[in-house]
Order: sequence, then C-alpha cells, then structure tokens
Amino acid sequence: MSEQNEQSDRNDQDGRDDRDRRDDRDGRPENPLRRELPAEVPAPAPETVQQGEEQPQQPLTGRQRLVKGLWPPRFTRAQLIVALLLFGLGFGLAVQVASNSDTDGALRGARQEDLVRILDELDSRTQRLEDEKQGLEKQRQELQSSSDQAAEARRQTAEKERQLGILAGTVAAQGPGITMTIEDTKGTVQADMLLDAIQELRAAGAEAIQVNGVRVVAGTYVTDAGKSVSVDGNKINTPYRFKVIGKPQDLEPALNIPGGVVQTLEKEQATVTVERSDKIVVDALRQAKRPDYARSSSQ
Repeated sequence: MSEQNEQSDRNDQDGRDDRDRRDDRDGRPENPLRRELPAEVPAPAPETVQQGEEQPQQPLTGRQRLVKGLWPPRFTRAQLIVALLLFGLGFGLAVQVASNSDTDGALRGARQEDLVRILDELDSRTQRLEDEKQGLEKQRQELQSSSDQAAEARRQTAEKERQLGILAGTVAAQGPGITMTIEDTKGTVQADMLLDAIQELRAAGAEAIQVNGVRVVAGTYVTDAGKSVSVDGNKINTPYRFKVIGKPQDLEPALNIPGGVVQTLEKEQATVTVERSDKIVVDALRQAKRPDYARSSSQ
C-alpha cells in the first residue's frame, strides 16, 4: 500500500516538473483552465475553386445585352462619312427653311395691294416669255412657208442684228419706259444697291438701260469709288439717273415691291423718284468689241 502511494507521489512530482519546464520555456504560467477545456478543433476550410476551373456565368438579361451591344460605341469609316453627309444635309435644309420663313414673313406682312402688284408682275413676266416663244415659232413658220426662204432669212437676220445691237449697246434705242432718279445726299448708296436695281429692271423686262451717260450691257460691273460709284470704270456722281426702255406697267411695280429696290434705298435715307414716259431715248453707245479668239463657224 505504501509502495502505491509512493508511486503516485512520484507521478505527481513528474507532472509538476513537466509543467515547470513548459513554464520556463514559454515564459508564462500555464492557464489552469486550459487543462479543463476540450482540444480545439480547426474549422473546416471553405471549398476552394481548383486552379484552372471556371465558375459558371450567370445568363445576361435582354437589357444587359442591349447595353453591351450599344456601349462603348464602335464606328467605322463609312459610318462617319454617312454621319457627316447627313449633318451637312440637315444644315442645308435648316438654312433653306429659315430663308423661306423670312420670305414668307415679309409677304405675310405685306398689304393687299402690294400682294396684288407682285402677282401682276409675275403674270407679266410669264406673258413676256410666252410672247417671246410665240414670236420664235412664228419666225420658224415663216422660214418654212416662205417661197423665197433666202430673202426671208436675210430679213430676219437684219432684224435680229438690230435687236442684238440694242442689247449690246452699239446702237441707240428709243421707246416707252421709265426714268428713275436717286438722290444720295448722305453718301450711303453703295455699288451693290445700284447693281440690284439693274438686275431687278432686267428681270422686269428692261430692253435698254443707261445710267448717267453709261450704257448698261450684259458685262456691266458696278464698283464703289470712294463716296461715289463707278460703272464699267466710269465714275458717276449723285444724282444717279436711270433711263430704262421697257413696259412701264412692269418696270415701276418691280421697283416698288415690298423689300425691293425703292424700299431698300429709302432705308439708306436716299430719295427715289420713278416717272413713266411714252418716249425714253437711250443714246449712250458702246464700241463693238471684236473677240480675240472666237470666230463664226460659217467662215
């Protein structure tokens, strides 16, 4: 019995010696509660994806596929060219619409008598073109039906020569028409305004025009010369006097339409008077210029 007690004491002593050695090695006393706790069991590690194994992807929704297809945008060269062309076309249409809107606005604000005058002028231009067409058809019929076609051809050629001489300014002309006088005391009338007047008179059917002793022809140009104006290199001074041969009923309304020549000049503080006459003489002549290179094909 005593031997068993001695053996138990030795075992206890050995256990205390072992604890003392662990305390000396760790530098701190062992917690007595630790002996009473169960051994720690490591938590199971989460399942990791093996390297190289791909996770299954979630299917995309319709909206996600649409966004992925539209963004980021990818443009080709052809698409860029088409986009530029469409932009240019749209810009041109916008400018055209704006221009038409301005014209419509001017006509919308015009008085009834002004609108009637504009319509009469358009009808007159249409009638002049129709008369010219009928005259050419008549000449053709006369050439085809005349017994002496050579004599008829010479007569028509001489008549045509006189007409072309009037247009070219190489012969004098007289007939009904108007006289327009522009008083410019402020010096605000510029060359482009006089050129607009010439173009408006031509469009209204003017057959011969003379400005301050200078014959106006197809190649006439108007430039500014200080405080005055130059026509074909000839300096003219105020008042600017236009002698125009044509149908007075067409020429005068063409100058007085809303936004036309007279209204534009009056905005520049110029005074404009237009007088009708049964006889206007245009006697300023131009020297016939021989072409340097062009020759008649019949020679």
